[in-house]
Amino acid sequence: MGHVDHGKTTLVNSLTGAWTDRHSEEIKRGISIRLGYADATFYRCPQCEGSDANTTSATCPVCGGEAVPFRSVSFVDAPGHETLMATMLSGSALMDGAMLVISANEPCPQPQTKEHLMALELVGIKRIVIVQNKIDVVSQKVAIEHYNQIREFIKGTIAEGAPIVPISAQKGINIGYLIEAIDATIPTAERDPDAPPLMLVARSFDINKPGASWKDIRGGVIGGSLLHGVLHEGDDIEIRPGRQVHPGRWEPVETKITSINMGSKKLVDATPGGLLGVATKLDPALTKSDALAGQVAGYPGSLPPVWDKLRFKVTLMERVVGATSELAIEPLKHHEPLMLSVGTAVTVGVVIGTRKDGVEMQLKRPVCAAVGARIAISRQVGARWRLIGMGVLTE
Repeated sequence: MGHVDHGKTTLVNSLTGAWTDRHSEEIKRGISIRLGYADATFYRCPQCEGSDANTTSATCPVCGGEAVPFRSVSFVDAPGHETLMATMLSGSALMDGAMLVISANEPCPQPQTKEHLMALELVGIKRIVIVQNKIDVVSQKVAIEHYNQIREFIKGTIAEGAPIVPISAQKGINIGYLIEAIDATIPTAERDPDAPPLMLVARSFDINKPGASWKDIRGGVIGGSLLHGVLHEGDDIEIRPGRQVHPGRWEPVETKITSINMGSKKLVDATPGGLLGVATKLDPALTKSDALAGQVAGYPGSLPPVWDKLRFKVTLMERVVGATSELAIEPLKHHEPLMLSVGTAVTVGVVIGTRKDGVEMQLKRPVCAAVGARIAISRQVGARWRLIGMGVLTE
């Protein structure tokens, strides 16, 4: 996560070997627009000492010996542009921890650096590694001054005390120490494999090529992360809220899993953690162009309820961050439109009732969420949606 053009995608490429900007518009404009995904395996050389013993290759870059794998990690590359805040928030719902990338050749903090750090605090991500990128394009003196700016910026925030790792993603400098910091700061999360499976859907695809014969057509694919439980090839699953059958009326979609992939590996069983691609028997027209992004998948009858009205407790920030002028945040108003991020779902609603610490909203698009779910709240300020606070779903 981090401000636009601070090298997030280049960093993911340095760690995984994958370039996550795959959409034609992303390549043309040189920025991330959709959520990008990539997996990496971390290795450690038993013959070497210090951070240089850590690598993403099976061969040690120091001694040339064989390195031993010790951990696999999935990365979500979130866009940094201010107009794509909703996409960033949906990506944060999948994360166990975060790398906040800050470029050394720009003063700290930049607007979206502040906004993304605030978003991490609101969605409850406490395990953070600060990555000071592009140290190869500044002098040592400037890098140290910038490092001190970062320390001052994170003072009093959820990231206070987080490691700050100076690197060059472009040149691969200090990647071993970054791996060490990630492993120490963001341990593998404990998840319950015995609970009913619950998968947050962040992307959905039609993988068929134009003009393909009907005999070769394959079902739609959903991508995301399994929060708990286990999915198996051949399982029947339900996706909620599903599809819209009439204005204001949605019905769940049921289908069967035909295959499961994690990166380039095909799985028979998928356990919690990491990013999955789940191929189904769904009509690919239902999954094309991320049409099912923001939905929830699991066993039929086991998923949380679907809400077209939400009541939640609200905690507002004092000031708007992410804009050059930080305006004071006023209380929520009756009939005010707001953008809500619930899990990977992003929806717009209208306030139909307010209380001292709570609000009731009518949603334009329903969401599937459990009571107690965290909700990121954004308000339209000028021509942009700006993060203003968080809520907790009560009913």
